Amino acid sequence: MGGGHSHHREPDWGAIRAQQEAEARACAQAEARARAQAEAARQEAERAAQAARAEAERLMREAEQARWRFEAEQAEAARRAQAAREEAERQRREREQAEQAARAAREAAEARAREERQRAERLAREAEEERRRQQAAEEAARQAAIAAQQERERQQRAREEENRRFQAEREAAERAAQRAAEEARQAQAAREEAERQLRDGTRPVVVPTPEEYSAFRAKIQHTGGFFHVAVSGIAGSGKSSLVNAFRGKHNMDLDTAAVGVNETTLVVARYPDPNPSSRFVWYDVPGAGTLKVPDWKYFNDQGLFVFDCIIVVVNNRFTATDVAILSNARRFGIPAFIVRSKADQHIRNLMKDIGYNSDDEGGNKASYFARARDQYVAETIRSIRTNLQEANLPDQPVYLVSNVSLQTTVVGKAPKKILDEVKLLTDLAGTAHRSV
Repeated sequence: MGGGHSHHREPDWGAIRAQQEAEARACAQAEARARAQAEAARQEAERAAQAARAEAERLMREAEQARWRFEAEQAEAARRAQAAREEAERQRREREQAEQAARAAREAAEARAREERQRAERLAREAEEERRRQQAAEEAARQAAIAAQQERERQQRAREEENRRFQAEREAAERAAQRAAEEARQAQAAREEAERQLRDGTRPVVVPTPEEYSAFRAKIQHTGGFFHVAVSGIAGSGKSSLVNAFRGKHNMDLDTAAVGVNETTLVVARYPDPNPSSRFVWYDVPGAGTLKVPDWKYFNDQGLFVFDCIIVVVNNRFTATDVAILSNARRFGIPAFIVRSKADQHIRNLMKDIGYNSDDEGGNKASYFARARDQYVAETIRSIRTNLQEANLPDQPVYLVSNVSLQTTVVGKAPKKILDEVKLLTDLAGTAHRSV
């Protein structure tokens, strides 16, 4: 070879196919010639056979005349016939060989065509597999891009959630700091007021120390995120039954505040709300008048300054303890609700006072109830307003409730008779929402 570079050349498939087609045509032509020759030989053999028969007949006619010549000629004819048969046999063998050659050429062409077809199919399969691999790779890349985008979005949401949580914690810390500052300001104001009252000879306002504040919070298990409600009032005002009603309980249910004719609560009792989604914690506070504690010390001795809300259960007139609780709640900035419970009992007593007789089947009970209810509401509101004015306290609403109706409302049922139960629950929920 020369000194130049050798180059790998692809086969000239066109030339190869042309050569294959020429070979196929040559094979076909050879087969046609062989068939023509065989046919000519056959015809020639037939003609020779006919001539032989004719000659035999002639010889047979002449046999009678010249037997010895006939036999010689017969032998010659036999020899020629044998030669003709041998020639026919030879031509048959050539024809078979030509057919075999043509068949072999055809089979070779078919094999080559089959190989070409299989090769083309293999190339097509390889191309399809490559296309599918490419498609799978593109799909994988697309899925990876989607996953990456989703991960970026998740991380962005996580960052935003973290920022929101941080902002909420910071705002909560600021609110706590503001509350602490306000409590400190109120404590200072209360201390100054106590000093002034001491100088003036009035009852002092005792300001709890930070240690007392922390101790009472721990004692009632004050927990962040919950709304702690103290139910207070004089002995026998129905505090324990009201606590049970707020929790959707009957007095005889398990895990309820003890009730009785005499005051049964001797220490502050903690009652979590049985509804797991509720943020309320209820406290039954010992009734005023059962402890040997002056009314002006009751608020601090019971640790009412650590609660988020105070419910003062009153009768028709305020006691000195009720006034002290409301005054101190206002001084400490604690929401206070005035509640008069046992409304159903009071209304029944008024119905009897205005002439209702339960034994009289023809009596108009509904009419008596409406008159007694309206009288009870008007007298209570007028009395509470007068009590607040006499105590130099700002006017505020009083909630008239029946413990039975309140308990029925809490458990999601419609009570037969209703006064301020729904309004009380709604206002408590609003106060809790703003505080928690």
